[in-house]
Amino acid sequence: MEMPIPQFSIPFILFAIYALAFIDQMIYYWFIFSKLAFYRPTEQSKELLPVSVVICARNEDYLLKTLLPKILEQDYPSFEIVVVNDSSTDDTLEYLEDLKRIHPNISIVNIAQNLNFFSGKKFPLSLGIKSAKNELLVLTDPDCEPTSNQWLKNMALAFTPSTEIVLGYGPIKPDKGLFNTIVRYDTMQRAIQYLSYTLIGKTFMGVGRNLAYKKSLFYKSKGFISHYKIQSGDDDIFINRVATSKNTSISIRPESFMYTAFVPYFRLWFLRKQQQLNTVKYFRSGTRFLLGKYELSKLAIYALFATLLILEYNIVIVLGLFGLRLLTQMIIIKKSMIVLSERKLLLVSPLLELLMIFIHITVRISNVFIKQNKWK
Repeated sequence: MEMPIPQFSIPFILFAIYALAFIDQMIYYWFIFSKLAFYRPTEQSKELLPVSVVICARNEDYLLKTLLPKILEQDYPSFEIVVVNDSSTDDTLEYLEDLKRIHPNISIVNIAQNLNFFSGKKFPLSLGIKSAKNELLVLTDPDCEPTSNQWLKNMALAFTPSTEIVLGYGPIKPDKGLFNTIVRYDTMQRAIQYLSYTLIGKTFMGVGRNLAYKKSLFYKSKGFISHYKIQSGDDDIFINRVATSKNTSISIRPESFMYTAFVPYFRLWFLRKQQQLNTVKYFRSGTRFLLGKYELSKLAIYALFATLLILEYNIVIVLGLFGLRLLTQMIIIKKSMIVLSERKLLLVSPLLELLMIFIHITVRISNVFIKQNKWK
């Protein structure tokens, strides 16, 4: 007697995929993202080693006039500020020279001509790192502003004997309007990912506006040589290639945050998103797999949720799984917002997540047609 062959309908197959996507999302939220959500800062080192703060600027004297006084006020016993003036045509060099007369711990690296040996920011940053006197390097950008005079201390104290890299958080300054909320949410979500992955020993990127690493690591890995032809990647690709499961730590006390100015131009932000997503293909294969699988299961949750409701297939179970995922998401985001000192993003987060899915799809399509802009 022949055994009957199970007949799997299309709605059943879609439901099975939906359930698998739900399980995958639960694994990401409870086994990865929860590491940041429930993170408690550990005991820091007590030794304050000399530090070099490295900043690259091109035609940004108006930003340096806000940032540099804040860094000069840092409560730290021994540090220098290395500013690379990358072929500026404004008053950047004059301002730096005037400031150096008052503050001898400022070091100026002046690139008089536009020497494009590397794409983007990598060449000036390499010169700044080479000129730095100290082993510990802390990087930031001209459009940033530390939350306190304890920023430098918190970043430096996160180094342990085995630590070569310290990842910080660079939130966007709150402002009025929906676009500011979108940018802040996107920045927070990226931070939840890269900080959580670091806490499970799978560091995959850092953000250049609040990042520290040892000068010896930069030379040991030959700097940006392996990816110098890629325009971006001075922070994310570099960290992806040099980070290990044991050499990276995070510094996320509120005093260590480096706020970034909100730029209310959608086109500029869109181009940055394009650049961010374009660099992912240069990450290690394991990183690409984990990031891609998360995005794919998230997309499947929304697409199949709507489809199964239209088909009226197991509505109670479909709604239950979606609701459980939403509850999990809200818990993790709420806890992460507390850790990252973010506000007024929780209630709108489900809508913003759906919006960001659409934006990411649009950005990926545009990557095929739009040429990347150069740094500055």
